[in-house]
Amino acid sequence: MTDCELQELVCQISKEVFHKPFRHQAYFNSRLRTTGGRYLLKSHDIEVNPKAYVQFGLKEVEGIIRHELCHYHLHIEGKGYKHRDADFRTLLKETNAPRFCSNLEQKKRPVKRAQYIYVCTECGLRYSRKIRMNTDRYRCGKCLGKLKIIN
Repeated sequence: MTDCELQELVCQISKEVFHKPFRHQAYFNSRLRTTGGRYLLKSHDIEVNPKAYVQFGLKEVEGIIRHELCHYHLHIEGKGYKHRDADFRTLLKETNAPRFCSNLEQKKRPVKRAQYIYVCTECGLRYSRKIRMNTDRYRCGKCLGKLKIIN
């Protein structure tokens, strides 16, 4: 699905469900990570996460569009457009729009383990650190002995 097709879909849903025109831009934003879509207050544009379309298909994107159009139309009319507002919640129910999108998978970042291991030359206590430290400036916290890097 391209941005032009998304724009047409948003205009179509706005006319059929809300009976009002959508006069701004709708486009995909691949930088969105956890959210399915976003309504921009200043420009009145709607951004949709392309991962939602890839993972869940057109039905999910239509739900996201309905949700964002609820924000859009209420904001344009000067009513409560935030998630906690009663106007927003009633419009969600009337238009059969989901309150939340499905959970988008995130790539798990590798856990960074300790890269540097220091040992006290007197008592043998080991210190593991992610960042290299100057052994001339620091001493052992237990016995004040000198530290030596072993890794």
